[in-house]
Amino acid sequence: MQVLVSVSSRHGGTRELGGRVADALRDRGYDVDQVEPDEVEHVHPYDAVVLGTSVYVGRVGLDLKDLVERQGASLRDRKVWMFWSGPATDDPEHVAAPEDVESVAHAVGVARVQVFGGRVEREALSITERSLVALVPVEPGDHRDLAAAYAWGSQIAAALS
Repeated sequence: MQVLVSVSSRHGGTRELGGRVADALRDRGYDVDQVEPDEVEHVHPYDAVVLGTSVYVGRVGLDLKDLVERQGASLRDRKVWMFWSGPATDDPEHVAAPEDVESVAHAVGVARVQVFGGRVEREALSITERSLVALVPVEPGDHRDLAAAYAWGSQIAAALS
């Protein structure tokens, strides 16, 4: 069974979470392609798809939105899972998914969206991003749980079998 993992990630932290999901799927015998959203031409070859996105100020990555626009009908014909990262907290499960995330998930028929903590490294942010971060309560640091991403990938593998 072929699985596509496509992740929108500005600074690489969310892509790393997607990599752990892909690792879990591979470790359970699935053929996994990790492809940037802008580089996905067709989802036809895949039996299942995992979409991921970093979220900044409530917004899904534009490249992921574009993928969903281009491949929406084909995505709805497949099993699709979606995750997002961004909350700068060690307890992301208590953060509601932004409306933008819910909208993208609904467009492709994702029943439940998974959330993972984000990573905020102020020195890696652009001036605009620093200005936005200054407006909201954010704890700098790495709040991602890579083991949880791997475990979620294992759950997807179990659901596919």
